[in-house]
Amino acid sequence: MSTRTARAARRALALAATFALTLAASGCAAEDEGSAWAKAHEPTVELPQLHGQKLQVAAVWTGNEQQNFRKVLDEFERRTGAKVEFVPTGDNVATYVGSKIEGGAPPDIVMMPQVGVLRQFAQRGRLKPLGEQALAETKKNFSKGWRDLGSYEGTPYCIYYKAANKSLIWYNTTAFEDAGVGEAKTWKDFLRDARTLSDSGVDPVSIGGGDGWVLTDWFENIYLSQAGPEKYDQLAEHRIKWTDPSVARALRTFGQLLREKHLLTGGNQGALQTDFPKSVTQVFGDIAAPEGGLVFGADFAGINIEGDTKARIGEDAQVYPFPEVDGPRPVVTAGDAACLLKQNKGAQALATYLASPDAAGIWAAEGGFVTPNKSLELSAYPNQPQREIAKALVGAGDDFRFDMSDQAPAAFGGTKGQGEWKALQDFLRKPSDVEGAQRALEAAASKTYEKQ
Repeated sequence: MSTRTARAARRALALAATFALTLAASGCAAEDEGSAWAKAHEPTVELPQLHGQKLQVAAVWTGNEQQNFRKVLDEFERRTGAKVEFVPTGDNVATYVGSKIEGGAPPDIVMMPQVGVLRQFAQRGRLKPLGEQALAETKKNFSKGWRDLGSYEGTPYCIYYKAANKSLIWYNTTAFEDAGVGEAKTWKDFLRDARTLSDSGVDPVSIGGGDGWVLTDWFENIYLSQAGPEKYDQLAEHRIKWTDPSVARALRTFGQLLREKHLLTGGNQGALQTDFPKSVTQVFGDIAAPEGGLVFGADFAGINIEGDTKARIGEDAQVYPFPEVDGPRPVVTAGDAACLLKQNKGAQALATYLASPDAAGIWAAEGGFVTPNKSLELSAYPNQPQREIAKALVGAGDDFRFDMSDQAPAAFGGTKGQGEWKALQDFLRKPSDVEGAQRALEAAASKTYEKQ
């Protein structure tokens, strides 16, 4: 999960206790189901005895996420005899870990949320290569695309333990049934359904435009489907300019939605004043009379639904993949990669474990988690919507793409009030000005990339 994605998820986790109780009540994931899953699961990987060894794992996770990962580490301790300390990093993982390295006391493993930082650490020689067993487990369980993301200049350093599927449309089933619309396959269908929802008396699309990253995610999904993976990679690395015709085409497509103000909950101005959690509650806060019919968001939107509303995933709330936009359905991802900072037997064993379905299944059973580990059976997930989300992620094979703005320097792709976030918020204000948006995007990108 990216830093910005983590912030959004943690806002949703303010009601983590309520979320846990809700899941337990619905039979999705009782508090000790992770350990129950491990007891019923035949281990797939052999781990060494590490009695007396102490390890440290650093990650951005807090609240319910930290508790669920703790269950994963508990099972490793049980099987190896090692003791593993979890250390929260705060929002800025790179700064925290960098200071620990400078001080001579880095953790054994860090869960890295941004691929750009991963590459930066590898370039500076701060990461240690995966050992033979960890590498074998990674090759067995992950597609080449995910292995390449965890590598730098051909050397594998990291394992993408946790991922986010950022190509999902969540919808209020009552609103859809009342309007007589279904799950859109194409962008044309999506716009048609939005207009039908509007005619039924519901503002169709809830957008959290107050969080700039929400708008980058919209753009990235449209661009990936429409322009294709090759162009996506070129734009992500600024090998083509933001004034490229392919960017204009994607912005015009996005503008088809934004220009029809009656299609947005609260109109364009309302969307600009709405953060991501609110965009979700507008759709699911009142099932019978929602403020919005659907919301675009990653799989972690389920945490907001279960934690902040009375809606039930699979009943009141359903989800479908982002529609085709003149090309195949896009799969845009983010993720947390387990990276080695120390070269020792315990760290390598923990990396091997995290690359296995043994570790992935424990958290999957708890909910609020998806993994690119293709060897994990879908039955490990607690409900059908989550199984479908995981199926789409794994089914994409190597055709997915990592969040473009997370690959960019933070000054362009991840800073409030500047760069891509500001340019797209300005575009939301004035979606007819495609050329102006392109000029602003290119000016900000050029300035940032020149400093690298």
